[in-house]
Amino acid sequence: MAENNDHDHHFESGDSGASLSFPMQCSALRKNGHVLIKGRPCKIVDMSTSKTGKHGHAKVNLTGIDIFTGKKYEDLSPSTHNMEVPNVKRAEYSLINIDDGFLSLMDADGNMKDDNRLPEGELGDQITADFDSGKELNVTVLMAMGEEAVISYKESPK
Repeated sequence: MAENNDHDHHFESGDSGASLSFPMQCSALRKNGHVLIKGRPCKIVDMSTSKTGKHGHAKVNLTGIDIFTGKKYEDLSPSTHNMEVPNVKRAEYSLINIDDGFLSLMDADGNMKDDNRLPEGELGDQITADFDSGKELNVTVLMAMGEEAVISYKESPK
């Protein structure tokens, strides 16, 4: 007899039915737009189209920077082919607390969010220093492909 498993899994997303990415023809991609290269969400920093021989297709050479890691990726694709474009969202939150490397954030509706890490390096140091000095801060969180990262912050308007 199969054991009854009482684990319900609920996955909430900001807008129902939205997929993580959508296809777009290579020739429609633009510099400063976003694209998936090797499965990573990247901002397009450079793209060039090369004409090929008499019967070949034009190729698009893409250079992208991973929006979370800053790593550089390159891809070459026929201009008529589709590439996946990540759905990238930004959200602003009020910083309520910093606890053990995680940020306690609150959105405009008063919902709490505790799963964003304090960014490493200079940005994290600046956030901590300003927060510790008593400033009220707003943090911008970038979301794509099921990943999130704090990318910037500013002092809350009084």
